[in-house]
Amino acid sequence: MICRIAGKLIDKKQESIILDVNGICYEVFIPRAVMLGLEGHIQEKDIISLITYHYFQVEPSKTFPFLIGFLNEIEKEFFEKFITVSGIGPKAACRALSLPISTIAQAIDMGDITVLKSLPGIGEQRAREIIAKLQGKIGKFGLIQDTVGAASCAAGGRGKQDIQEEALEVLSQLQYKKLEAKNMVEHALRRNPDIKTAEELLNEVYKQKAKK
Repeated sequence: MICRIAGKLIDKKQESIILDVNGICYEVFIPRAVMLGLEGHIQEKDIISLITYHYFQVEPSKTFPFLIGFLNEIEKEFFEKFITVSGIGPKAACRALSLPISTIAQAIDMGDITVLKSLPGIGEQRAREIIAKLQGKIGKFGLIQDTVGAASCAAGGRGKQDIQEEALEVLSQLQYKKLEAKNMVEHALRRNPDIKTAEELLNEVYKQKAKK
């Protein structure tokens, strides 16, 4: 399983890039939401490092390996949540994620069918299924400042201090200033003192930010 890839950019297409890794060339498909972060920051022959989702497209009598690339773990985590929706496979998700991830996450959380219907391949019924499956579970992705890198978070059964530190680390890597992040976390904990994981804390931060 290929989980990361780094190589020299030798070609850039509308939906993918070609990387030369020690003389072997790989085509890596890039969701438009991720490509937005690459555009304007990469040039031919630049060395690019990507986190990848590796899967096999199975068709009658043949199987194709596919690599889908992300700039950071949090983008990949959102993608993996998105494909838990019935009827949305990796290839369809790669095409559908055409808007910034924070925009899509906010649309899901707000139940905005109009925005979700605007995604390639997503009709009204599928938009409703996405909301039913993911609403209230992806708040932290709405905090992404989409032009920068980020780190994923995962926590469970830990002390409040550890949870706060993990949430602050994620917010820092999302380019929030230290004092701003600290204030957001403290406010979230005052609003909901029963928070038990960093993910719940980040979801609460997102909710209070969305109300402003």
